[in-house]
Amino acid sequence: MSTDAPSTLRQTLLTALLALVFGFLGAAAWSYSGLADNRTRSFLLGNPDLLPQMAQAYEEQEAGKRLAQMGGEVFEPFPGVVLGNPNGKRVLVEFTDYNCPYCEASLKDVNQLIAGDPDLKVVIREWPIFEGSDVASRMALAAGLQGKYRAFHDAMFRLDDVEAAAKAAGLDMAQAQRDAASEAVSNEIARNLDHARALGFTGTPAWIAGKKPFGGAVGYEKLKEALAAADTAS
Repeated sequence: MSTDAPSTLRQTLLTALLALVFGFLGAAAWSYSGLADNRTRSFLLGNPDLLPQMAQAYEEQEAGKRLAQMGGEVFEPFPGVVLGNPNGKRVLVEFTDYNCPYCEASLKDVNQLIAGDPDLKVVIREWPIFEGSDVASRMALAAGLQGKYRAFHDAMFRLDDVEAAAKAAGLDMAQAQRDAASEAVSNEIARNLDHARALGFTGTPAWIAGKKPFGGAVGYEKLKEALAAADTAS
């Protein structure tokens, strides 16, 4: 293999990635981009998991660029809608939906992070994308205005019933219902939708750690690594 082969291979893989991302991985793309080269073709066919990994890395890189253009609003919580230390300097943002089973599964990971880090602030962005989730998200924001977001958040995942969770959290129900229907709450949900779209998120849960947005129920270790990487980068 020639000395410039690694560079050529990197360029070839980048071309393949762009073709995958933009949906042009057809016969013409293979022909005109040089991907018909037998050596490169064999490498790609022998490593079928490489392109999805590259596509994910590319998407996360582009999301990071969009985050940099958004300013700091996405890191600022709706009043009271925070888990962990509300004054913490280490920040994790979570986009969540109460009807999302992966969000429920991720709750234990978030709780573990909070238990191990007294300086962690988890900013929750209510993003109701499943049918029937809007009512729960609105009540959650209303709970935040009463300083009882954590209690409602946990109860909602446990009980799966908005009224029962609100009562379990000890909300003033009359005030909560007024707040849930308020313009401030409607604006917050619309703003979260705009943030999620701008970052290219396609589902919940989705996260921001430092300057890195990423999606999925990735587990405790990856969340911890992302926060550690954010500390290193800052």
